[in-house]
Amino acid sequence: MQQVPALRIAARNPPLPHYPNGIGVRIRFLTSTPLDIRRGSGTYVGISVLAGALERLGHSVHIETPRHRLPVYTLQRLLFNRGLRAGAGFDLTVGFDMDGYRIASSPSHVASLKGVIADEVRFERGLTKLTMGLQARCERLHARRAPRVIATSRYSAQRALEFYGLAELPAVVPELIDLGRWLELLGQSSALPDATRFTILSVGRFYLRKRIDLLLKAAALLRREMPELELRIVGNGPCAQNWRRLAAQLQLGSTVRWLGDVTRAQLADEYKRADAFCLPSVQEGFGIVLLEAMAAGKPILAARAGAIPEVAPHALLVAPDQAEPLAAGVLQLYRSPALRAAQAATGSQWVRQFDAPCVAKRFLETVRT
Repeated sequence: MQQVPALRIAARNPPLPHYPNGIGVRIRFLTSTPLDIRRGSGTYVGISVLAGALERLGHSVHIETPRHRLPVYTLQRLLFNRGLRAGAGFDLTVGFDMDGYRIASSPSHVASLKGVIADEVRFERGLTKLTMGLQARCERLHARRAPRVIATSRYSAQRALEFYGLAELPAVVPELIDLGRWLELLGQSSALPDATRFTILSVGRFYLRKRIDLLLKAAALLRREMPELELRIVGNGPCAQNWRRLAAQLQLGSTVRWLGDVTRAQLADEYKRADAFCLPSVQEGFGIVLLEAMAAGKPILAARAGAIPEVAPHALLVAPDQAEPLAAGVLQLYRSPALRAAQAATGSQWVRQFDAPCVAKRFLETVRT
């Protein structure tokens, strides 16, 4: 959830860009992901930063998105895809996740899986599980019809192969971060850690698979050993009410601060204020928040699950889906300033490979081979 450039949304059939001497690639992005950080979360960040990086490299990116908002997101996605037509005059069409499944047979079409919905849906319940199941079926069609498929991690590539019955493993192009802009935003923040508290930050959409409930239970386990512990949680989503109710039942009181959806400047403040970052999720196709934490110089505590070990191999990784190992990890970071400093230094170097210009070049090389 980093600082991202404003998106320029094109009409369904935009005028062709002019390139002197034929320089530049004309690219069409198809996405029904909400184009704001609050509703679009990491997927929005990845798409918008990639678009900006490609344009700075001299290419043209036209983003097509739903014109009308419906109360049910899945219906909006289906309607958007029903109205898509093959776009003439583009060198490349990139459909993200399920978007573009009806027109994916074009030789210049790429299915870019920001996550694997069929993998994500295993961890959800109720209406969320039902609607995501419909999206997963469309994403399967997209991946099977497209001549080229890419994923953001080796983990996601393997899951796509497994769940969608693909003929070959998708190519991997990781997510990216606009390091320069993100560091600039952090530099503008005057926030500092509270010397009287040990602050853990967690950021993300409130889906069941994110397991914020485990972080709350871990905090309850640490009540006596770490009375100065503070959890600051950014985000919102389907599980918000249940998790707030759980925090009340655990009598966490001022230990937990629910920050809701924040501006990008406020988000930078939260990273600056934190002593460590925590991602207890049991399923991550990548996890852009991990890159943000690294760039902010923060140690990371996370579940050993999904793509997390390959994105942040230096992090303190604990057994997934259990509160006790998570609590032990918090305590370990708290008791070892040296460990926190070593992690921060390693992460600051590791994140450089995900800088936007480098990944954008890799993206274009991969999809055009």
